[in-house]
Amino acid sequence: MTFLAIDIGNTRLKWALYDDARPGARLKTSGAVFLETIDQLADQEWQGLPAPRAMLGSNVAGDAVRRRVEEQLELWDIDPRWIVPGAQAAGVTNGYDHPTRLGADRWAALAGARWHVLQRGGEPRPALVVMVGTAVTVDSLDADGRFIGGLILPGFGLMLRALEQGTAGLRVPTGDVVDFPTNTSDALMSGGAHALAGAIERIHRRLVQRSAGALPLCLMTGGAAVKMSPITDLPFETIDSLIFDGLLALQEERTTGFGELG
Repeated sequence: MTFLAIDIGNTRLKWALYDDARPGARLKTSGAVFLETIDQLADQEWQGLPAPRAMLGSNVAGDAVRRRVEEQLELWDIDPRWIVPGAQAAGVTNGYDHPTRLGADRWAALAGARWHVLQRGGEPRPALVVMVGTAVTVDSLDADGRFIGGLILPGFGLMLRALEQGTAGLRVPTGDVVDFPTNTSDALMSGGAHALAGAIERIHRRLVQRSAGALPLCLMTGGAAVKMSPITDLPFETIDSLIFDGLLALQEERTTGFGELG
């Protein structure tokens, strides 16, 4: 069953076409577009693709953007489905105070992380899930698959724009991340990067303490994950497909009669 997974973020829409609706399925093709250009998907990126038999998406960009994507999906005879975080799905128990208010992308990434934990074999272990995009999220799963909470932080771009808007004279080119910056460009980029790394490493310590010393599987995803992962002192694996892995796990569960989708 050809399956289409869609992840609508704050800046871009990412999509992937798989040959089946299960985690680990073969990727046929994928792509990404900025939200400003999603009205061209049917005529450009999706034109000529084999018709998917089902789709499932994650959307954090609002109803108006979702409706625009659904118009593009009229290219095929499929029923658009979107995940709605619930109390439990794909081996993850949602510990958010109000489960439906958890971001759909975070819910999908947690489902993907749990699948990766179980794929490693042995005793299940906790997981630390970091998504680096417009915003940065740092979410924790315990060894039983319970989401115990997470942070939301501004991403690189938001930090730099806040400094530019709130401080005179800091409109400078983007610099590099170094330990001891000696120019303003490097100081700005390094300050944001080390602030994020410090928050991530602090939560990692807290999760290890909560897990009686068990080391979590550290997974990172998102457009800026390649920049962020080497900055931390933790053994992160960068998995670009983490949200898609979660969507595949949620879709597989839905086809067996479980899960909560919109």
